[in-house]
Amino acid sequence: MQNRITQLFNIEYPIIQGGMIWTSGWRLASAVSNAGGLGVIGSGSMYPDVLREHIQKCKNATTKPFAVNVPMLYPDIDKLMDIIIEEEVKIVFTSAGNPKTWTSFLKEKGVTVVHVVSSLKFALKAQEAGVDAVVAEGFEAGGHNGRDETTTLVLIPAVKEKITIPLIAAGGIATGKSMLAAMVLGADGVQVGSRFVASKEASNHDSFKKVVVAAKEGDTHLTLKELAPVRLVKNKFYNNVQQAYSDGATTEVLKTLLGRGRAKKGMFLGDLEDGELEIGQVSALIHDIKPAGEIVKEMMNEFNKRKAEISNF
Repeated sequence: MQNRITQLFNIEYPIIQGGMIWTSGWRLASAVSNAGGLGVIGSGSMYPDVLREHIQKCKNATTKPFAVNVPMLYPDIDKLMDIIIEEEVKIVFTSAGNPKTWTSFLKEKGVTVVHVVSSLKFALKAQEAGVDAVVAEGFEAGGHNGRDETTTLVLIPAVKEKITIPLIAAGGIATGKSMLAAMVLGADGVQVGSRFVASKEASNHDSFKKVVVAAKEGDTHLTLKELAPVRLVKNKFYNNVQQAYSDGATTEVLKTLLGRGRAKKGMFLGDLEDGELEIGQVSALIHDIKPAGEIVKEMMNEFNKRKAEISNF
């Protein structure tokens, strides 16, 4: 399958694995890349030396292209960028910040740059900054979402109408059917996060994977907008957050409640009560844990099957 995204990244399928914290290490990234998609290392939960180790191990595990996701909120982002250049990573996804800050630097080094946005406004700003593509992520997603709560169904055609660079859809996409729907709406490819959380190679805790598989409709909720909007599984920590809102908590109180390492505690260490468990709404449609390569294969098979069926309408 060839289109603007497969050509941009030199990959077989327009499936990009989300660069999620505590989940997207070298094992997952290399497995997705080897299966024909684009694997992404999530650097947001890594110290600089850990990122270097993951990049080097990913190089040894695949000869295919892979990327690194860098959240702009990272405190030592300059160190991460230096490592990315030193290790000759060719594709970088930036998120949670102003794309103008690093796009020119990266492109001068020959890096393909993609920026993650949650609105048309920020998609246009990313295009103006010179990025090569954007990921438009809808309200359904599990990561740091937009405050406007625009759904993928609305966001993708709105962005497609106004930009000229390649568009990757994200948020609520975990099957070949949803991939096809996103591309009918105008996307050139899809970014898949939650589905890969429930994969054999994902580095998050097995207990968290089981929570994702067991999740049902309504088990997640977007909250903590005052800090960084994130979709959480409803557990003890989530209930504490909701109680804090009921008590009229200030931003400072919410920051104290969140503390440090809350996401690591939940997703990586497996504390299902007091940890932060980030996952998308589409978790309600995820029913098993399987190798990442099988996930890619199943998505493409279903995509092609549904596409053929639609052509017969």
